[in-house]
Amino acid sequence: MTSFSNTASTASATIRLGVLKFGTVNWELNVIKHHGLDVEAGLNLDVVGLANKDATAIAFNAGDVDMIVTDWIWTSRQRDAGADFTFVPYSVAAGSVMVHPDSGIETLSDLRGKKIGVAGSPIDKSWLLLRAYTLKTFGEDMGKIAKPIYAAPPLLNEKFKQREFDAVLNYWNYTARLRAAGMKELIKVQELLPELGVPGRLPLIGYVFEEEWAKTNAKMLKTFFRASKMARQIMLESDSEWERLRPFTRAKNDATLIALRDGYRDGVPKTFGKKQEDAIRAAFAIVAKHGGRKLVGKSTQLAKGTLWSGETY
Repeated sequence: MTSFSNTASTASATIRLGVLKFGTVNWELNVIKHHGLDVEAGLNLDVVGLANKDATAIAFNAGDVDMIVTDWIWTSRQRDAGADFTFVPYSVAAGSVMVHPDSGIETLSDLRGKKIGVAGSPIDKSWLLLRAYTLKTFGEDMGKIAKPIYAAPPLLNEKFKQREFDAVLNYWNYTARLRAAGMKELIKVQELLPELGVPGRLPLIGYVFEEEWAKTNAKMLKTFFRASKMARQIMLESDSEWERLRPFTRAKNDATLIALRDGYRDGVPKTFGKKQEDAIRAAFAIVAKHGGRKLVGKSTQLAKGTLWSGETY
């Protein structure tokens, strides 16, 4: 394992990181803490668990935390409103459209007239990308030919298992749980992208912080990203680490743990460069078109500075 011993300092610098209390980012942060990667680097990582996405945004805007995990849409909209927030990709993991294996549903067009559960709201970015995809590939809007029902991810999974929906579009970790339960994957969100002109794999969420804060605390931020990279490497290589993480994943069986482990590993971004930036810009234009002002405000393109230009991974 790479060591921080040459860079560790006697006085710890503190980063206050606001995250969803039960979000998957906690697994990585747990690895950092368990292996002492923050302490070894002279970093005090203060993880602040928050109830929901709105609570993280409020805490961040109030200055109660230095960094949160959210998406580039929110970051861009905040920049348009005068904030200097900036984004570094955390994960390219994305959900899928799932159906029951005995449903007879083989293609997206088979969802005509069917109920589809959608995580979040009508302006969820994965749902908007799916609608754009069906419009382009067979000329019809999934939001009009199917019957979307919007709900929180855990509730969607339960209702889907009870066959109240014919299909479900959920976040990657909930999709993994359905896959482990024997449900059938109709299409991955990442598989929609080539047809939409989005290059490569699209980062969906990332670490967000103030640009000025990042410049002032450049060394500390670099140290955090190094610790993050080391933790991910452990999670990529060590199956035993996932056994240790089992209670935190709330996996009830081996199949679910393996599905979550493999889904996480598949979502680790290998790099952050021009290709990823181009993917985000292209996707922003698509979701802005279909989500409108309710999602992105007045913008039709990603706000300048949304993507952090400094050193990351």
